[in-house]
Amino acid sequence: MKIHKAGRTRRFALGSTVALTVAGMNAPAVLGFAGDRYHQYVINRPEYKAEFGHWQTLTLPARFRVNAVHATLLHTGKVLIIAGSGNDEKQFNAGTFKSLLWDPANNTYKLIPTPADMFCGGHASLPDGRVLVAGGTARYEKLDGAVKKAGGVMRVRNESPDRARTFDKGTVFVGPNGREYVSTAPVTVPAATKAGAGKQTVVTAGEQHVYVEALGEGRDWVAAAPAQYRVKGLTGADAHNLYGQSAKITLDKQEYQGIRAAFEFNPDTELYEQVTDMAHARWYPTLTGLGDGRVVTVSGLDDTGEILNGNDNEVYDPRTKSWSKGPDRYFPTYPSIFLTASGKLFYSGSNAGYGPADKGRVPGVWDLATNAFQPVPGLRDPGLTETSASVLLPPAQAQKVMVLGGGGVGESPRSTARTDIVDLSRPEPAFTPGPDLPAGGTRYLNSVILPDDTVFTTGGSSGYRGRGDSDLLKAQVYHPDSNTFTGAAEPTVGRDYHSEALLLPDGRVAVLGSNPLFADKAETQPGGFEQRIEIWTPPYLYRSGRPEVSAAPAAAKLGGTVKVGTSRPEAVATAKLIRPSSVTHVTDVEQRSVALDITGRGPDGVSLALPKNPDLLPPGWYMLFLTDGAGTPSVARWIEVGGS
Repeated sequence: MKIHKAGRTRRFALGSTVALTVAGMNAPAVLGFAGDRYHQYVINRPEYKAEFGHWQTLTLPARFRVNAVHATLLHTGKVLIIAGSGNDEKQFNAGTFKSLLWDPANNTYKLIPTPADMFCGGHASLPDGRVLVAGGTARYEKLDGAVKKAGGVMRVRNESPDRARTFDKGTVFVGPNGREYVSTAPVTVPAATKAGAGKQTVVTAGEQHVYVEALGEGRDWVAAAPAQYRVKGLTGADAHNLYGQSAKITLDKQEYQGIRAAFEFNPDTELYEQVTDMAHARWYPTLTGLGDGRVVTVSGLDDTGEILNGNDNEVYDPRTKSWSKGPDRYFPTYPSIFLTASGKLFYSGSNAGYGPADKGRVPGVWDLATNAFQPVPGLRDPGLTETSASVLLPPAQAQKVMVLGGGGVGESPRSTARTDIVDLSRPEPAFTPGPDLPAGGTRYLNSVILPDDTVFTTGGSSGYRGRGDSDLLKAQVYHPDSNTFTGAAEPTVGRDYHSEALLLPDGRVAVLGSNPLFADKAETQPGGFEQRIEIWTPPYLYRSGRPEVSAAPAAAKLGGTVKVGTSRPEAVATAKLIRPSSVTHVTDVEQRSVALDITGRGPDGVSLALPKNPDLLPPGWYMLFLTDGAGTPSVARWIEVGGS
């Protein structure tokens, strides 16, 4: 690609001015200094920007620096950046949870009170523009050898049909040998149920689990065999009816644990508002918005560190702010699940890292109404979908999903350059090969839909969490019309695990986060969390004659027509509504670009027709872009799309 040619040129061509500047330095220093100066000269030339775009690096004021693990664009134009404890156990133990509101237009920042550790939760935008955030961290993992206090799952049982019982965090369970174990979270145990009558009455105990930890340290507290535990402090009938059972309590590795809490972030008040808890705790869940405004929530690690087994999916209704049970289906954590125009969901196979290699890895179309699952064949390197990216290609009407890169399960060093594409409009969809990623094997690649119907991809690493200094300082643009990649300007900040990217209303792309395992190639120094933000300005913003939107309605209906003011209606070639991103762990199932038909042109504007299908254009806030024949976009106008 041309960018590679430019890179070779800048390493060897030294201008006379640069040579004079470095006079007196030794040869390696001269070459390094001169090369950097020439590189800056090349990438700042107007011709270069017009072909490859340009990067800007933002270093935030110290008090506003957060570990960006989650990012959602709001209809106010601001970006909600959630760190929670930010993968920092010291912050978790201190109860220090952070969210930052960043205004890219004015480059201002505001810290938001964060009521729970939303680190590694899930999120999705709701029809009214609020952001649903569900799940997060109840406990950090402890690796083999680091576990000092034995722990395990306590199944708390209630044999009384009279009422449910709640036990606070810190409730003590006493084993047959007198050893005491303390619950790490509150737990509510439902009442027992009765069936039949008289002598035929059958009572089934209510049950709920909670994680417990030994009061003391060491192997003496290990309980390797199943046992029954009494609840300390209970007497009489309560002591008989309420008790715990545990299969084992060990010093084995302890996984991360999730929380049940859920919140809505209100862009108007800029505050979190608590809603009903989920029935199941979740860490690494995916939330996907549906055409009726509800949100389906799947997968995650529960409050004992076990991956949810698939019979615990839930659906959130923003009208009642409550949860109901969803259809049963198992997925690995952070699965990429997209709403299709048929109302069914498509699982691309992309996921973020927890779950066995032989379960839940097959892509397919999931019918929520019948719970049928139609496998989609043809994906190459099917064992390398962990930490891959997936994107609903523009326009959404084409119903094509692309899978990009990825790696092996767990800490595998393997990665792939594969991209494959599936056309979901076909009755028997199957993946077909796309072009290989120009940088080769890539994990953690961020992919962003642009207003000119291309997809910008950036960053990633060839190794697990950037191991061996494997971050890829590369970016490229995918063109769905030609099924090719072209080069883009190279970023200067490495991005791997815990990174994200999203489209801004002015047509630029913001890239945040990164959490490499090590800071050096030799892997002798622990990695830090990247807190700088990079912004890529695409080539289309270096052209003249950018379209303008002078007037647009604040709201529109499915199947309706909107009139949009613009000074050059004859120059408008396309119009689209782009749903704002809500992204974490390279998982962004929110973004989609829906093409609008231009049904009329007047002296001062154009008329645009919206699709009728809510599964193609789910209710919510969208960025309206007008583009000219060269693909140059306007600054977006926000429009709230409602039902017909």
